[in-house]
Amino acid sequence: MNSEWFAPGTLAILGVVATAIAIHPKSRAYGFATWVVASVIAALIYPTAFLENLPISYQESLTILLQVAMFGMGATLTVGDFTRVLRMPWGVAIGMALQFLVMPFLGWSLSILFGLPIDLMLGMVLLGACPGGISSNVVTYLAKGNVALSVTMTACSTMAAPIMTPLMVYLYVKQDVSINYQDMFWNILMTVVVPVLLGLMVNAWLNRFHIDSKRSERALAAISMIAICGICALIAARSQQRILQVGWLLLVAVTLHNLFGYVLGFWGSRLLGMNEADCRTIAVEVGLQNGGLAANLATEVLQRDAAAIAPALFAPVMNVTGSILAAIWSRTSTKSEPS
Repeated sequence: MNSEWFAPGTLAILGVVATAIAIHPKSRAYGFATWVVASVIAALIYPTAFLENLPISYQESLTILLQVAMFGMGATLTVGDFTRVLRMPWGVAIGMALQFLVMPFLGWSLSILFGLPIDLMLGMVLLGACPGGISSNVVTYLAKGNVALSVTMTACSTMAAPIMTPLMVYLYVKQDVSINYQDMFWNILMTVVVPVLLGLMVNAWLNRFHIDSKRSERALAAISMIAICGICALIAARSQQRILQVGWLLLVAVTLHNLFGYVLGFWGSRLLGMNEADCRTIAVEVGLQNGGLAANLATEVLQRDAAAIAPALFAPVMNVTGSILAAIWSRTSTKSEPS
């Protein structure tokens, strides 16, 4: 085979396969996960295609893509998604507690278990300390969970991130890494909270003027997913050599991070008396993390590219496992209605 055509040909095949899976009725639920995986594989095979054609710097591109993704998420929210916490305070409190306590601890303890160097440990802890992933609401819907609780948890954890993420990082890696926590606070505020609030305002404006907000929400959600794929691809391309060096070990670590998040999220909430639908929801919210934010903090605030590798691997892993989990749960009904 002519090596000159290998990389472009592989990219074309990945695109065709991902598109076929995304549009086929029986596999459509796996479409987003497939595109994320395809983006990461493509970036690892042909990193120059992603890094040498950027109109702006790598860091600026990563930041803008994250802001676009968060704006798209915000445009699917309403004020009611935040006030709903008053109607389901117990579920949101349990979910938030598990979200910010379980995942940073898992990131730190798995790093110790696998003997990961400090930069990779930092990436694992950062990943665990970030709010829920953007795709969690879709996965919850497919898994027959409590979508209202999922949306509210995602919204609340995102708003809490400027405080909780630096706090968790401080608790776990303060002895090993010098971090400007004020810079981290402002970075999260500007790249996550502000775009979400702007998206929320746009959604309110569309509803106020009776514009077809549902169609707009779908379009913005699609843009968010494209941005997430771009984030994953850029991180993978930038970290290609390091991923190839430590890939398998770190891949096992982030997979366990993700799977243990589901397990502890589900059974932690179950032990605290939540019903089946809510337990599924909290499991998804805990297991799926905002890897784009973790990667942005690693490269822009901490100036440690290696710390972005764990988020780069976690994103495709969580979307694949989330899709599989949703498919399994979609075949079984919940024993009780969502609260």
